[in-house]
Amino acid sequence: MQHWDLLALEAPEGARDPIVLHSDDGARAVLIVLQPGQELGDHQVKENAWLTVLDGGVELTAADGSTTQGGVGTMARFDPNERHAVRTESGARLLLLLAPWPGDGHYRGGDR
Repeated sequence: MQHWDLLALEAPEGARDPIVLHSDDGARAVLIVLQPGQELGDHQVKENAWLTVLDGGVELTAADGSTTQGGVGTMARFDPNERHAVRTESGARLLLLLAPWPGDGHYRGGDR
C-alpha cells in the first residue's frame, strides 16, 4: 500500500511544482498546489482527467466559455482532448487523476 497526506505535501513553486504521486500504465496521480492568483491556463490533455479540489476554491472554464465555481470536495471530469482552464483567487490544492496513462497520442519522447 502507498499513502500520502495530500494536505501536508509542500509544493513551494505552486503550479510550477506539481508532485507526481504515482504513475503506471493505468493512471497517473498528480498533486497540484496553486498559489493565490495562479492558474492552469487554457489547455487539454490526451487522457480522461478527474480534478478534485482538496482545499481552497477554483473557477473551472470549459471550451465553450462556461464557468463553474468549485470548493472543497468538488470533482470535475474532462474528456480526452477537452479544452479547459483552472483558476484560483485564494489558492487551491488539487488532486488530478489521468487515465489511462499515457493517453492515446500522448507524446512520451524517447522513453516509450
